[in-house]
Amino acid sequence: MNDKKMGELFLVPTPIGNLGDMTYRAVDTLKMADLILAEDTRTSSKLLNHYQVTTPMQAFHMHNEHRKLQEVTSKLTAGIKMALISDAGTPGISDPGFLLVREALSLNLKVTCLPGPTALIPALVQSGLASDRFVFEGFLPPKKGRTKRLKLLSNESRTLIFYESPHKLLKTLGQISEIFGPNRGVSISRELSKIFEETYRGSIKEAVDYFTTLAPKGEFVICIAGNN
Repeated sequence: MNDKKMGELFLVPTPIGNLGDMTYRAVDTLKMADLILAEDTRTSSKLLNHYQVTTPMQAFHMHNEHRKLQEVTSKLTAGIKMALISDAGTPGISDPGFLLVREALSLNLKVTCLPGPTALIPALVQSGLASDRFVFEGFLPPKKGRTKRLKLLSNESRTLIFYESPHKLLKTLGQISEIFGPNRGVSISRELSKIFEETYRGSIKEAVDYFTTLAPKGEFVICIAGNN
């Protein structure tokens, strides 16, 4: 009989802006864990200090996750309880997490994801666009494949959701306007849950005009009406 105690991986969502959005359970889980894997330890240190979490932390991000995968899973199989956090939101949603979850499950390790913040849901719900069915695309390909991907999605009848950075927002909106047409309805949210939170609603053409005169700042969630 094998009485070896296996570890557990906890996926812990963190606030996308407002620190008050951290749940009691999330804080308790971070304090209970033996080790925290953080996308950026400098960013996460602010959150952990705020909630007086003293659990040891190490970096686990898109640039080292392949290299550190075996080391991390070895610790899990040895009985270590780990919590994975990203800079903001739920791990695995446009952030590191998928590779580790897949590997942990392949080793029959227990994986638990806590419910919590993610930018796409509040952006969708407050957009005024249909929220009963939607397609989350995350970030478009950085260079090659953007046009092809958008053409593929142009006839999608469900609401489409994208993430975008401020320096690419106008380029992306221009491409969407060209492929989807300038009159398609759009809702663009930025800095969700933060002091300068803003949501712009209108047509794609109007959004291009708006953000041409007002320089884009912050992280953006773009919700686009489906093709009906």
